[in-house]
Amino acid sequence: MDKLFRWLFGNQSTPPEKAVDTANTAPLTEEQLKAIVNNQNPQFDLQQLISAAGQSVGKQRELNEDSVLAITTTMAGNSGNLPFGLYVVADGMGGHQFGEVASNAAIRTVAGYILKKFHPYLFQVKVDTMDESFQEIMSAAGNEAQRSIHREAPGSGTTLTAALVLGQQITVAHVGDSRACFIYPDGRLETVTRDHSLVQRLQELGHITPEEAENYPHRNVLYKALGQGDILDPEIFTLAFPQPGTLMICSDGLWGVVAEQDIIRAVNEAPNLQRACQNLVTAANIAGGPDNISVVLAQLIG
Repeated sequence: MDKLFRWLFGNQSTPPEKAVDTANTAPLTEEQLKAIVNNQNPQFDLQQLISAAGQSVGKQRELNEDSVLAITTTMAGNSGNLPFGLYVVADGMGGHQFGEVASNAAIRTVAGYILKKFHPYLFQVKVDTMDESFQEIMSAAGNEAQRSIHREAPGSGTTLTAALVLGQQITVAHVGDSRACFIYPDGRLETVTRDHSLVQRLQELGHITPEEAENYPHRNVLYKALGQGDILDPEIFTLAFPQPGTLMICSDGLWGVVAEQDIIRAVNEAPNLQRACQNLVTAANIAGGPDNISVVLAQLIG
């Protein structure tokens, strides 16, 4: 035992002297504290993603068929930083059996597929170059979700709007009538997805006007959805993250009942993204809450 003790503790070389920390703490003055708290334009040394999500069953539904996913990470160090985010909204199709099962299967499958693909590049030191584009990965994730729905809830369907954020780039996979939008500080809202709905198609063909579309009797009918049919044909595209600006993904329970200007104000005038999400959900419920309400907001700051 004595030999073991000496081997563990007595035969080790003397460690180098630890650098002396000469920093001294001192309380901030009242003026300094006020300057920090009241600073409306802070400077961020670290570029990072921030996000929040909100959801409600609404006022007229007993079952929530929406599903939401929001994953945000920032890895930073001497070699730089890599903001990574995955945001998904899926709205199970009303009138179909197991719509809630379909939407949940969609987000679980898409998230599992994408995170498995990116895990080595986020958390391992040395990896081979990725041999698939982000758009190819998103397309494959959608097809995997299609197969999951066919297995778990045959005959059901769901919308899917997913955004993969890596650095300053967003890759979107979209099918159905949930939406991805950019909201800018100057009061603009840009919808970057296209609704795969009957009413949208009629507008594109010039058969009805946007004003007529607002009260069209079949405005919720979709011609494309995840889980419907054998072949999935989602829209997949890549955009730059708006800086400054906010990425919003939401179901039609929000954008279908809350006016665009009210959405913009709810986001731009909120003190933080969590409050903005709650403001949007509350606004949809005040407007009658006829459907489930889901929203994800994300910003790239720094």
